[in-house]
Amino acid sequence: MIKKSSTKEGTILSTHESETISINSWLHLGASAFFRAHQAYYLNELNAHNWKIHLANLRNSASQQTLQALQAQQGDYTLEIISPEGDFEYKKITALNDIILWDVGLASTIKVGVAKETKIISFTVTEGGYFLTDDGRLDLEHPCVVSDLNNEGEMQTLYGTITQILLGRMYNNSGAISLLCCDNLRNNGESFLQGLNDFIDAKNFPELKQWVKHHVCAPNSMVDRITPKFEESIFKRIAQKNIKDDVPLSCEKFTRWVIQDSFITERPLLEQVGVEFVDDVAPYEEAKIRLLNASHSGLAWAGALNNKTYINETLSTHIVSIIKNYAQNDVGFALQQHGINIDTVSECNTILNRFKNPYVKDTVARISSDSIAKLSGFIVPTLKDCFEQNKMPTSSLKLAGLYFFFLKKYNQNQLPFEYEDCALSQLNVKEIFSASNPIHAFATSKILFGSLCDCQKFCDSLEQTIKDLKE
Repeated sequence: MIKKSSTKEGTILSTHESETISINSWLHLGASAFFRAHQAYYLNELNAHNWKIHLANLRNSASQQTLQALQAQQGDYTLEIISPEGDFEYKKITALNDIILWDVGLASTIKVGVAKETKIISFTVTEGGYFLTDDGRLDLEHPCVVSDLNNEGEMQTLYGTITQILLGRMYNNSGAISLLCCDNLRNNGESFLQGLNDFIDAKNFPELKQWVKHHVCAPNSMVDRITPKFEESIFKRIAQKNIKDDVPLSCEKFTRWVIQDSFITERPLLEQVGVEFVDDVAPYEEAKIRLLNASHSGLAWAGALNNKTYINETLSTHIVSIIKNYAQNDVGFALQQHGINIDTVSECNTILNRFKNPYVKDTVARISSDSIAKLSGFIVPTLKDCFEQNKMPTSSLKLAGLYFFFLKKYNQNQLPFEYEDCALSQLNVKEIFSASNPIHAFATSKILFGSLCDCQKFCDSLEQTIKDLKE
């Protein structure tokens, strides 16, 4: 039974009369395919019987159907793991103990989050779901953030949901909680925590702000596993293995998870199944974001321009040359400015070999989604590092230029797929391409390039690069 009570800082839930969940609970927010292919995979490998895993979604979206199907299967599903050689392994994932369907006010989800047994809350909401500005602060003017700050209808952001959970934990003395971001966001734990504190400040919850300081941690993490968009052809393959499953999914064989070992609560011993716990995630995170994620986006934009369907079809000699030069000359230099020295050439070759896998049907459409956040998060930092040191990042500029032509095709309704990007409401694409100089309008867009727009050399260089590129 859930009791509601009102306080100065909002409506909170009491769990004093609720049943015991388990010895320890882990709640994940965001019913994404990536969570099921990555984090749930590791939790399944560990098979820790003293942990109960809960899965919930933040919005009443299409993922609700996935949750309903998972619930009907008691949380179990089949993970198809595909090697570069074309070997297919089918693993039954039984780690999910509780599937929480979306309900009004996320009452069931908040109940689990508030429970004393819950020690970890992880989340995957994509890079665009954090609403951070160029300087890493919460965009308090974004419509979704404004909606949650003003309590307008159902919650729209991760911050709104987590704040309600933390209020409940504070008033119920539920104890400390570790918040684990699993998205491709630079310094993802710290960045999320900054956004959360900005949200709490905007709500004028000083008591909660002080409680968070002593009872909440947000370790940084790096996650890596290519998980393609669902394709129905998997049903035929699992049927050949006599497997019946309404919600199977595929992923590549490669997987990696690196987490900052700074939990404020108990945690599963995931190091026993290959998760790396380190003092500093930055070297792993920066290399992955700037090399794999940035290259992935560049290939997707180039692929869309050439009407390609899958990423493995996009690896033309020309684009591969750009990416290799980008890794060696731009990223290698930029990382050195942060004291990170890695073999970017070797890393790039490994990444390109993963992209070549023809059996992992990773679509150009999937990788193109949320490109605005990906451009600013994956490529702009390297541009900044180089221009600050008066180095010309030729290949980084070419990747940014590819997005110009991608947007141009989108504006002309000529993309071979529906482009999904939660930040399109903020970027006036029609205004850019109706300007007397669309290239200049693109190169000086604060939404895309932030403070880089104040660097005249950057703007001039990007404009010239776009003029030199062939669409």
